[in-house]
Amino acid sequence: MIGSARIRRFLVLYLPSWATDYLKRAEPTLTGPLALYERVQGGLRIAALDREASQLGIRQGQTLADARALVPTLIVREMDRDWFEAGFADFADWHSNASPLVAVMQDPSKFGDLVMDTTGVDHLFGGEPNMLRTLLTRLRALGYTVAGSIAPTIGAAWGVSHYARSQIVSPDTLDNVLDTLPVAALRLDQKQLATLAQMGLKTIGELRTRPRKPLQARFGQSLILRLDQAYGHVLERMNPRLPQTEQFAERRFADPIALLDDVLATTKDLAITLSHQLEKQGQGAQSFHLFLYRVDHKVMTLSVNSARVTRDAHHISQLFVHRAERLSAEYDPGFGIDMVRLSASSLDDLGEAQASAFSLEDGTQDLDQLNDRLASRLGVLSVVRTQLLPSHMPERAARLVPVQACQTFDRPDHWPEMTRPLRLLPSPERIDISAEVPDGLPALMVWRRLHYRLVKGAGPERLGAEWWRAPERLQLAPETQPKEPAEGEAQLALPYLSPLPLFVPDDATRDYYSVEDEVGRRFWVFRQGFYGGHTHPTWYLHGLFA
Repeated sequence: MIGSARIRRFLVLYLPSWATDYLKRAEPTLTGPLALYERVQGGLRIAALDREASQLGIRQGQTLADARALVPTLIVREMDRDWFEAGFADFADWHSNASPLVAVMQDPSKFGDLVMDTTGVDHLFGGEPNMLRTLLTRLRALGYTVAGSIAPTIGAAWGVSHYARSQIVSPDTLDNVLDTLPVAALRLDQKQLATLAQMGLKTIGELRTRPRKPLQARFGQSLILRLDQAYGHVLERMNPRLPQTEQFAERRFADPIALLDDVLATTKDLAITLSHQLEKQGQGAQSFHLFLYRVDHKVMTLSVNSARVTRDAHHISQLFVHRAERLSAEYDPGFGIDMVRLSASSLDDLGEAQASAFSLEDGTQDLDQLNDRLASRLGVLSVVRTQLLPSHMPERAARLVPVQACQTFDRPDHWPEMTRPLRLLPSPERIDISAEVPDGLPALMVWRRLHYRLVKGAGPERLGAEWWRAPERLQLAPETQPKEPAEGEAQLALPYLSPLPLFVPDDATRDYYSVEDEVGRRFWVFRQGFYGGHTHPTWYLHGLFA
């Protein structure tokens, strides 16, 4: 038994008629029995129905023609699964006002079942019974048919909510409750359920006492996994839809707000509260998320990042101000916002007297905060910085990365000072070079059909070839011939040799020269290969000095 599985608490909400209830809320004129159909195997079959249609004898999977013949007044609509799945995702996000970890259960359907990790949050509602009652009551008041359960495992909470309806299962009663549930409460497929029915196994308790190996051989690992997850022997993980937060501050409104200025003013107050919370913990954060809960059960999310760990309330609120200015055209409060939550993630230690990791003595505080403001206004990918890479080849020695993802790099003291041009060409361009002697300094250059008379030069700076990037093999040891076998002995095989050609370092070695023409233009050229080597030397222009 996994101890943590016994400690955690999960709440599952089961909404069997969510699709029709959701459609009725979107179209209040829909009154009467309602069913949704979709094309299945060439026929039109009922995919979802409300309670009234169910009471009249309509069943899921029934053909549309039979349903209409049974209930002529039946209202039907074609099922748009993508629209319903998107709506249920928003519905799930809105429930993050009860628990920060909310996920949509993907099986057996992508809508209808919500799971929340309620570990440590039930005290906000006055305990688990009050929490469950509050969530069920407000959903029923909105017109949804719903049942729910709280249990130590997701599987148990799902099974109880579907087959034993709303109740709370304690760790001590988990086994007894599960044993009485039907095997369908394990979320098995129809083929497995049919086979279990043929075997006469009706309850989970009867299934649990059977030998595991024959069950695994007949039903596969999925059945054993569902059993272990339900009883807590294997931890079933959930995939929260919203970013996981470690510290948050929130404010609820008796009357919903709508103006963006009111939201930003609230964010500023919450940033101060959140900063005090982080200070008590001796921590700062790099990611901040703003959740705006609308009264129509949707959530707007806004996230910003900081280049360094901070809990500076002014800096945090200003990041959201800049981001809001960029997204003001997309801001849609709907019928109003009744709750705002500001949360922090990616926490790290930060000294008590230090409000921000920007507070350094190297003069980079203003620059880093400017980068954060630009990134929040223009987008993270719009503000980049050069990052050095472990390569001595100029075209591979650096790259541009988002400034908030760039790690600072201090050049080691023993690294030599290297002269590099201000502008590096995207790729070296072939040129023709003339010199008084083969290995002498370049005297004349032809680049893009123009002649340049070179009057000064310095070099060479030799850069060796990077053998690990060449599609060639190294000769680590001299090749040997096989030894002649003695009489009666078998011929020994040669050591394996790759079919790749042999790596010749001189062919890819570069000699760089800094040259200047008669009007003062300075170029960075290199010669690849050596005179008298395997390949004829070739000249390239790689950069331009200021």
